[in-house]
Amino acid sequence: MAIPDYQALMLPLLKLAASGQIRVLEAEKKAGEELGLTPEERAQLLPSGKQRVLHNRAHWAKFYLMKAGLVSFPSRGTFVATDAGRALLATNPPKIDLDPIRKNTPRLSNSMRVVPAIIRLPHRVRHRACQPQLQKSR
Repeated sequence: MAIPDYQALMLPLLKLAASGQIRVLEAEKKAGEELGLTPEERAQLLPSGKQRVLHNRAHWAKFYLMKAGLVSFPSRGTFVATDAGRALLATNPPKIDLDPIRKNTPRLSNSMRVVPAIIRLPHRVRHRACQPQLQKSR
């Protein structure tokens, strides 16, 4: 079985977060077991060779769940389902992906339009845009 994309990890991570506060690494391990991933698949690295694919995708799934208001971070390295996340789970969704979240979460919808535009900016433009903020903080 191939390692699922981050959208396929959203539902298992939200279910784990609904059971109580959980550490990211623990949730990643349990989600991998639930999905039936082999130890080799869990250890597979990104092309950069610096991070595991499953770890990377679990963090992206958690990021989008947070943007949608479905999980919160009570302390560093841990997350827990919010009331909105528990309410979504009560409907027994077959899966969670970005399309329904974008439609029902204006905050995520707006941020999804902004982030790719920032990423595409040339480095020197991003650097100039950050300079006034850096000078103000000194």
